[in-house]
Parts: sequence; C-alpha cells; structure tokens
Amino acid sequence: MRFALLLCMAVAAIQPVFAVTAEDKLIAALGKRLFPVVTAMDASQASAEVRTMLADRGRRLAACADNAVCKIDASAWKEDEIGLVSKTAAHDRSSAEAREYQEAVRRELAGLNAILDVYGKGGTPPYPEIDGPIGKKGSQRLAADVAVAASISEVSRDEAVATFDPSIGLALALMDVNDRLDAIAFEPIDEGLNSEAFQHARKLDWSRYRYTAIIVLGAGPEDLLTPLSARGKLHVKVAAQRYFSGLAPFIIVSGAAVHPRDTRFVEAVEMRNALIERYGMPAHAVVIEPYARHTTTNLRNAARLLMSMKAPMDRDALVLSDPRHIDAVESTEFVARNQRELGYQPGKIGKRTSPFDIVFRPSPDSARVDPLDPLDP
Repeated sequence: MRFALLLCMAVAAIQPVFAVTAEDKLIAALGKRLFPVVTAMDASQASAEVRTMLADRGRRLAACADNAVCKIDASAWKEDEIGLVSKTAAHDRSSAEAREYQEAVRRELAGLNAILDVYGKGGTPPYPEIDGPIGKKGSQRLAADVAVAASISEVSRDEAVATFDPSIGLALALMDVNDRLDAIAFEPIDEGLNSEAFQHARKLDWSRYRYTAIIVLGAGPEDLLTPLSARGKLHVKVAAQRYFSGLAPFIIVSGAAVHPRDTRFVEAVEMRNALIERYGMPAHAVVIEPYARHTTTNLRNAARLLMSMKAPMDRDALVLSDPRHIDAVESTEFVARNQRELGYQPGKIGKRTSPFDIVFRPSPDSARVDPLDPLDP
C-alpha cells in the first residue's frame, strides 16, 4: 500500500501541468486583423443590456449541444444585436468618433456573419472563383470541416481573442480549417522581406524623387506550376527601367497567391525575386504587398504601405502594369468598382504618363479595415 502510494506520487510529480488554455498566436493575430474593434471589447465592462443580450446568445448556442450546423446559425449576429453593441459601445465618445466606431462595429460583425455563411454553410463568397471553403455546399467535406471548427472553437473559448462572444472563435476556426489564414501570412508587414525597405524609408529624403513609389500590379499565371506569368515578367522589366531612371525610391510589388485558385505562388514575392535576381535591384528598394487579390486592393494596400512607411501623403505614386490593365484603372468603371467593393476611393487617379503608367495620389481612407473580405481585409 505504501509502495503504491509512493508510486502514484512519483507519477504525479512527472506529469506535465497543463494550462487552462493554450493561446494560438496565429488565430489571435487573425482575430485582431479581421475584428480589431470587437476583439478588444470586454464583455464584463459592457452595459447591462449588452450583457443580457450576450447571455441570451450564449443560451442559444448551448441549446445546440453537439449540432455544429445549429451552432453556425446560433452564432450569427441579428440586426438588433449588432445595433445594440454598436450603439452602447460608442456612447462615451464624441459624435464623430461615435459614428466611426459604430460603423466599425457594424462592419466587423457583418464580416463575421459573412464568414459563418460562406465557410460554415457554403454560401456564395464575393469572388467565387478564388474564394470560399475547401468543401462545396452540401458536401461531406464541408460538414466535416464545420464539425471540427465547432470543436476547435469550443476548446478555445477562454482564449483572449474570443472572450467577447464565442462567435468570434467559431468564425476564426472556420478560416483555420479551410487553411485561409491569408490575411496574416506576412505579418508583421514591416519585417521579413520588407525589413530593409522600411529601415531605408526611415532615413529617406522623399523630396529627392518625383514619385513616392512605383506600384507594380501583379498578373497571375494560368497554371499551378508557373511562378511568374509572362505579363508579370513584362511588368517587372518596365518597373526596373523606371526605378533605375530615378523616378522613385521604391518599387511596391502588389499581388497575393490568387490565380489560379490554390496556387502557392505569391505574385508579390515572385516579382520581388525577379527584380533582385534578374535586374540587380537592391533589396531595400523593393517592398512586397502580398495580400491584394484585385486591382482595387492593389491600390488600397499600396496606399496602406506608403502610410506605414511615413511617405508624404501629399505626393503622387506611379501605378504600373500592361497597357490594357492601365486602361481599366483609368476608366470610370474602376471608380464605380472601388465605390461598390471598398465603399470609397483608395486614392485619386491622375494622368496617364505612358501606356504602362498612371499617376496615383493615395488616400488616408485606405486605412479602413474591411472584414467582409477576410482574405484581404
């Protein structure tokens, strides 16, 4: 008996002590990227009305038991719930700040609902050819992935990023099981491949250059084996000529892993490789923008980078692509598309300086996060 007791004590002594929760750094980063306002909310500090509503949502979710599909529906935010959170969370701010805050809350919860619909129920994403879950609507794969995501969110309830409401953890788990962590793949953006460029920007005399940057638009190949398309090679060659002529201190290469769907080649990275290896560009002069999947976000994300690099926002950049693509950027339809897809203009399009180039004045409006596009918010 004494020996057995001693043996149990010895075994207990070598057993690992498990923490209450193991924080997933990637998921925490994704949550803060997609839902920066909502993930920062503290339910314990919310109004009594909001706490009551959150408790009702919790009971709605608990009633689903192990039914993953039910959990998706129960996690969706109703319009009155969104309105209550946005209104009460902004009550102690000035009128202008309150409006901005309310809009941010509404955008984020609408984006969360969109993730639940697209990745939880197989709904139609904004860009069906390149977005959406691995499993198709009604498939066994989708059902299995949703069930796993529900389990992940259940065991992650105590993680800081999801404490305001379990729906946050479920939405993030759905993105995770579908391997769609695109929005944080290169964070922090001022480090890694961009480290030298950001360091160079800190000591740069911007006034020496006509443009703050040459923004090179990506062009994906049509197959999964080609790293840089023929059009991409053309863009890179013209961009190198522009840089060595002294027009700008940086080339911003813009484009994610977009075309074709499931490609592992990131357009920005492949263009950077070509500029450095084939044309001898210094690494400190090339900035990758590896998230954009459309021309609208090419310009928006480049504007964000220029703001992060402390470039003067009262100066122009130069957008570069093949002539047909620049025709589209110059068109009135592009203005309408920006308004439709982003809700604002990422900047002002100026004059055409050549078949390959057009002037662009970035706008601070580009800083606004768009969780309705969870792959590039």
